[in-house]
Amino acid sequence: MLFSELAHYLQEIESASSRLVMTRLLADLFKKTSAQEIGKVAYLVQGQTAPLYEHREFGVAEKLVLKALTSAFSLDSAQAKARNTSMGDLGLVAEASREETRELFDSTQSVTIEELFEKLYTLTTLSGTGSQDEKLALIADMLRISDPLSCRYIVRILIDKLRLGFSAMTILDAYSWMLTGDKTLRKSIERAYNVYPNLGHIGALLKKGGIHALSQIEPAVGVPILMARAERVEKPSDIIEKIGECAVEPKYDGFRLQLHYDKKKGTRLFTRGLDEVSYMYPEIVQAGNNELQCDSLILEGEAVGYNPDTGEFLPFQETVQRKRKYGIQEKALLVPLRLFVFDLLYLNGKNYLHKPYTIRKKMLKSIIKSKKVNTIVYTKEIRTRDPHALESLFDQYTSEGLEGVIAKKLDGTYEAGARGFNWIKFKRSYSKKLNDTIDCVVMGFDYGKGKRTSFGIGAFLAGVYNKASDTFETVAKIGTGLTDDEWRAMSAACEKNKAAQKPVQYIVDDMTTPDEWSYPSIVVEIRADEITKSPVHTAGKTSGIGYALRFPRLERFRADKKPTDITTTVELQDLYTVQKK
Repeated sequence: MLFSELAHYLQEIESASSRLVMTRLLADLFKKTSAQEIGKVAYLVQGQTAPLYEHREFGVAEKLVLKALTSAFSLDSAQAKARNTSMGDLGLVAEASREETRELFDSTQSVTIEELFEKLYTLTTLSGTGSQDEKLALIADMLRISDPLSCRYIVRILIDKLRLGFSAMTILDAYSWMLTGDKTLRKSIERAYNVYPNLGHIGALLKKGGIHALSQIEPAVGVPILMARAERVEKPSDIIEKIGECAVEPKYDGFRLQLHYDKKKGTRLFTRGLDEVSYMYPEIVQAGNNELQCDSLILEGEAVGYNPDTGEFLPFQETVQRKRKYGIQEKALLVPLRLFVFDLLYLNGKNYLHKPYTIRKKMLKSIIKSKKVNTIVYTKEIRTRDPHALESLFDQYTSEGLEGVIAKKLDGTYEAGARGFNWIKFKRSYSKKLNDTIDCVVMGFDYGKGKRTSFGIGAFLAGVYNKASDTFETVAKIGTGLTDDEWRAMSAACEKNKAAQKPVQYIVDDMTTPDEWSYPSIVVEIRADEITKSPVHTAGKTSGIGYALRFPRLERFRADKKPTDITTTVELQDLYTVQKK
């Protein structure tokens, strides 16, 4: 397939008025690709050249792309800068500049997707001395051999401004539409994706062997598995009523990490958002290499900061200081971490996802070397069917500075990427009516007034995720509870993710329309007094009434979560029901 044909599809998707239209366009696009092309197209429509966990970045600033553009088309540098300022979209500048140089169009209609993909991928491999000149030359070459519309999208991909308004979930729907003309295969495809979240790999399998080809997908060291999530209940007795005798583990307040170990390749760490963060936590990587006795494994745990003198846990506000790109070694001395591991997903070539909890924990305990001081610590569990004993454990753990407890079904499997009653969490109650926090995405913001004028932001619109429709629905507009530093951080994040118009995934009432829109990228944890019914918020809206948060305030930013990992509309409705009880 020619890249110019892909560019036309991107243009149609960009102007699509609904997610359904986008899904059908993507499905049609995937139908036309070969087995060798479909994976590359799946990455490109998301502005990438690889799955998220490979962390492939182009490493080019808008300034460098503009310089390559002026070089490719022999433009006047000052005029090109002025045009970029006036148009406000470097992709459109590239398209217009290419249009004006038609004499250079020799064979520009014959550039294939695979040819341009290889050039884009090569760009992510260039680093070190002289790499900026190499990148400039490569970008200029891509623009010279491409037609005007292709130039628009090449540039947007390079500067991370493609953002067509859909998530990986829409691509999974499109794969189903590609095969059957509807969404009937979505759940089967999603189950495979949860174990092996590589859209390109899954697309290629479907293209070659249909839905049955996904049966060969198994966990693999180096490919993060989407993390399981716990359900919530109102009180400890509800846990026993739901799952009977259970294993009760402490709920730590730190960073959830998935550790991948291979005896030959060493240890890698991944977050729930599929980011590799091995470089951030060197002591855990070292412990993975030294404290595990096996050939290969995938396990999960929570990294928590502790006081090296007393051994006491540090609050999350101090643990979070370890999430950084610079000064890592210095901060590691001040805030050391321990990884409390609580589940085993894969061991020595064997898949443990479908094994009962009891077997997974038994095998997990057997592979941790006992040292005088371990960085990797086995999370102990206590089995009970007594709600009073469970409540006592909750009181004990919270008095030690932990969040609460997780109760796990003894014969429960590991539900990758899903929330279910195999795990049930019970956290400290912070208010009389709403026991838990809500994870939201920032959908837009209002300009600041008074003191906040200098921040450029005075309130932000927050929403939850409707998984069934792959949309975001509003639940609160928040204008209080942030420190000056938090307002500055929110302002900078919103400015970076500002959208020219409302993203097609957003369901927003006119009454809550913000001054500026933000792409679904910034995840925040919100605390509120209760969930109420609202005629203006769209979360779970039926008969003109939705759900809203009463007295919402920012708890913290959640850079470790993707927008599709936030609280769902269904969960919000369940919390409302529990609250009413």
